[in-house]
Amino acid sequence: METKPIAYLSRKSISEQGTFGTLRIGTFQCFSLELPWKDNKNNISCIPDGTYQVKWTYSPRLKKETYEILGVPGRGGIRIHGGNLAGNEELGFISHSKGCPLLGSKIGTIQGQRAVLVSQPTVRSFISYMDRKPFTLVISGGHTDVSIHS
Repeated sequence: METKPIAYLSRKSISEQGTFGTLRIGTFQCFSLELPWKDNKNNISCIPDGTYQVKWTYSPRLKKETYEILGVPGRGGIRIHGGNLAGNEELGFISHSKGCPLLGSKIGTIQGQRAVLVSQPTVRSFISYMDRKPFTLVISGGHTDVSIHS
């Protein structure tokens, strides 16, 4: 039985402009950007630290196949895709994510907001590198509190 490759998403910097980190697997490495931590709430929070299975599946919302992160507590439809910004929209920042990790090859700014850049080509390179095969994703450096706050 073939073992799945393991990717590591290491969160390095968390602010209201987003959660920045790196994604690495084998010889592939890029930057990642997620929403700030908001208690794992749908559409406004990054997902908790943990180990997840990732599969190539069809996204009805994006209308194309993408990598889907499975088994996120209380969440679904979490996908790795392109985009530049993932700030707290409640504070007026722009976001291209509803809880999904975005990938890019550079970090910079767009309209004064921290961003990952060269995103779509980076996502295409990642998909090509992974050959649409499933993998395990280990996320660390962020939050593990998945308790529900009333």
